Amino acid sequence: MSYKPTPTKQLFHSIRRSFASFWLSLQPALQIAVTGSQGKTNTTQLISKVLQKKGSTVTTDINLDTLYNVPITALKVMPWTKYAVFELGIDKLGEMDTHLQIVKPTITIVTGISPVHTDAEHLGSFENLIKEKQKLIEALPKNGIAILNWDDESVKAMAFHTQAKVLWFGTDPTHCDVWCDETKLSLVGTETKFHDGEQSFTVQTGLIGKQHVYNIMVGYLVSKIIDLDRSDFLQVIQNLRPLTGRMSVESGPLGTTILNDSLRANPTSTAFGLNTLSEIPHDKGRKIAVLAEMGELEKPEEEHRKIGGLVARLKIDYLISIGPMQKFVAEEAIKNGMNRDMVFSVTDVFEAADVLKKIVKENDLIYLKGSLLRHVERVLLILEGKKVGCHTVVCHFYHHCSQCPQINLRD
Repeated sequence: MSYKPTPTKQLFHSIRRSFASFWLSLQPALQIAVTGSQGKTNTTQLISKVLQKKGSTVTTDINLDTLYNVPITALKVMPWTKYAVFELGIDKLGEMDTHLQIVKPTITIVTGISPVHTDAEHLGSFENLIKEKQKLIEALPKNGIAILNWDDESVKAMAFHTQAKVLWFGTDPTHCDVWCDETKLSLVGTETKFHDGEQSFTVQTGLIGKQHVYNIMVGYLVSKIIDLDRSDFLQVIQNLRPLTGRMSVESGPLGTTILNDSLRANPTSTAFGLNTLSEIPHDKGRKIAVLAEMGELEKPEEEHRKIGGLVARLKIDYLISIGPMQKFVAEEAIKNGMNRDMVFSVTDVFEAADVLKKIVKENDLIYLKGSLLRHVERVLLILEGKKVGCHTVVCHFYHHCSQCPQINLRD
């Protein structure tokens, strides 16, 4: 549930923020800030592991709201800390200014922009989202560095709003400081080829999906900035494994394999995930996409329809769409040629589980995707035979349903 502090706690948070700003300003640590609509957490964690090879590193916690996470992280920075890495998420106008009252980054990373938090209750428009994220680029000093995604047009345009040096990552060999090709995907990891000027080398990782290749390119550029030996960088990347719920592979019920990507969903991350599902070799069984709604979108029907059109073009055997907005995904998938007998539009996670019980076979690969508050993980709990009493489509608890004290009580 969203946190609403009491007046006393509001005062405490305000005092802590002021002290955190003062404290961090006294520390010599190199401050690095990461923002974007997708890939922030994975990129933050990845570059932190790279930086740890060179010195003491402090990083924002992956389980805390950014508004409270930033001052807590700032207060963990000590005089001997060499690097401080801040993940800066925003979902309301003015939040980036609030972060920048504390964080003064020398290096800023923008992973990509997707129209999430653009509904009327949050940022209000895609343009507002871009302007808010862009503040982080504008705040860079002249001797700073902006690491930007060349393949994202909205991010590319941000380069005009900074006097800092810009380093590009992406797939364009002409303009990118590091670019990649020949990417191969599997359920045990990803292999790709990086190009840096005239040099080329293979990168292997336990992370799954093309989206992670972008995160790794950021890590490579950071490793060059801090002058980390390439062999050390490659070792760090090779040892990385997915965070739970962010393209993690799990043993599923009924002898299936789960590709769990259920912690976040926006149009870009959903497209990346579906493309990964399509491209992963899996001859043992069928590929089943179970999609819950993408939340907080300015144009929800349009964005969901785009996903439906994409599913129809991919090598995916079954589609199960959960929730009112997901019916547009199902409609568009059928409209674009997917066999209607392979497409199911259902009301809630219980109907989704019933469909899976009927169609699933041993060795099938099930991809789970949906915005956090849709709690698509309930589908697995139901299939595992656990009692789930919560029928709501949107729940405002952020923790995993297995940890919810009301999971057996709500109906």
